[in-house]
Amino acid sequence: MDGMTLELPLFLFATFAGAFIAGLSGFAFGLVAASLWLYILTPTQSAALIIAFGLLVQGYSVWKLRRALDWRKLWPFVAGAAFGVPAGVTLLTWSDPRHVRIAVGILLMVYSLYAFFRPALKSVTTGGRAGDAIVGFFNGVLGGLTGLAGILVTIWCGLRGWPKDVQRAVFQPVAVAIFLMSGFWLGANGTVTADTLKLFATGLPCVFAGTWLGLKLFGRIDEAMFRKIVLVLLFASGAALMF
Repeated sequence: MDGMTLELPLFLFATFAGAFIAGLSGFAFGLVAASLWLYILTPTQSAALIIAFGLLVQGYSVWKLRRALDWRKLWPFVAGAAFGVPAGVTLLTWSDPRHVRIAVGILLMVYSLYAFFRPALKSVTTGGRAGDAIVGFFNGVLGGLTGLAGILVTIWCGLRGWPKDVQRAVFQPVAVAIFLMSGFWLGANGTVTADTLKLFATGLPCVFAGTWLGLKLFGRIDEAMFRKIVLVLLFASGAALMF
């Protein structure tokens, strides 16, 4: 980042906005932050910062929600993701990720529009833990391919009809696990430079402030508003993947 007159304020704003949205909705930090970061950072820097900041944002939120965690609900998703993440990372080496992103983007946009205009979707009661593990696997594949760590689990929790606190107590810990696994499987490969570390340190106050404010607002919204926020962000995620 040379010539910091505009780049640094833009970086800090994007970091704060991503943390705020993630604190409010439980996901989409990378979507919001990277939409601006990619104008001023390299893709490698952006990916490294998404993983590093994403772990902090999601980890802090999970800590705040720790009393609501239900490990019986969580373990099938995490177990599935443990197999899905290496598969997604492997796919990066021999497939064209652009095609995958476009396909997933279309599915996200179609689903979010359908769910938004058809609010009386029937809750999914079948599948059990096996269904959760399958969703966790494909969520891990998507995380390894695109960096979107919790999208499919977020959709699945909504389809299950769980309350917003229960949903966040599932898809946020799963996102933390996927960030950790993705970082492990991708490896450092010498991509974390001194400049990236400086940016990480510079953005920390914005991450904590944005996350705190988002969590405060989360406590004041009702189920219907939370659902609308999630659907809008899912649509935006799909559009970002496509374009």
